[in-house]
Amino acid sequence: MGGSGGPEVGSVLGRQVDGVTCGPSVLVMTAALTGSGWPGPAAERFGAAQRAAHRQANRFWPRALGTTPWGMRAWLHRHAPAAGRFRVRPATARELAAVASARRPVPLLVGTRRLPRHWVLVLGARADGTWRVYEPGSGTVRAFHPAAFADGTAARTLGMPRPWCVLRPVP
Repeated sequence: MGGSGGPEVGSVLGRQVDGVTCGPSVLVMTAALTGSGWPGPAAERFGAAQRAAHRQANRFWPRALGTTPWGMRAWLHRHAPAAGRFRVRPATARELAAVASARRPVPLLVGTRRLPRHWVLVLGARADGTWRVYEPGSGTVRAFHPAAFADGTAARTLGMPRPWCVLRPVP
């Protein structure tokens, strides 16, 4: 995933349709970027694809609470086979360091000190360690340095200050 493959910083990819479809937006974008296809014609269908992914990923979880890491993983396994397999891992320093070397997009759950709240998608890393991150609230790709988690500035870019978990691609 390192290097410059895929959308660059400043790209507009598609915005989540409401306050709880960040996870489904990340799912649909992961499917599209890894060659699993886009569930429907691109721009006009992004909102419908988010809603469908939300229903499919949250069979036993209230949609108003967002999408669980396990629902995200199950959806990717069922609906985005080209994305490969993923493991749900806590966002430890070791797991976050491994994000930069992943060869596929990495869904990342961020939140407050007490609650996980928002999914983003790490698309790649530059040589200086800066990540390219799809942030579905704005629909844009942003530059983010993981040191921002330690210095308290992550919320400026990701919308939330703390990492909670990653869906780590299985080699």
